[in-house]
Amino acid sequence: MSNPAQSSTQVRLDKWLWAARFFKTRGLAAEAIAGGKLRWNGQAPKPAREIRAGDEIEIVIGETRWTVIVRGLNEQR
Repeated sequence: MSNPAQSSTQVRLDKWLWAARFFKTRGLAAEAIAGGKLRWNGQAPKPAREIRAGDEIEIVIGETRWTVIVRGLNEQR
C-alpha cells in the first residue's frame, strides 16, 4: 500500500495550508494568500498555485512568522 502523503506530486497551495493546519479553513488560507501574507519561493503566489515537495513557503499571521520547507504533500487533514 502506498503512503498517502506521497501519492500526489502537486497540491494547491491553499489546500496544503489547510491540510497542514496552518489555517482553520481553506477559505482563510486563500484570503491570507490573496492578502499578501504568504510568499512561495520568494514570490507572491495565487491560492491555486501548485506546490511540490522542496518548495519554501513564508507565512505571516499577526506577529507570528514561519518559514516552512514542504517535505510532503497531503490533500487530507
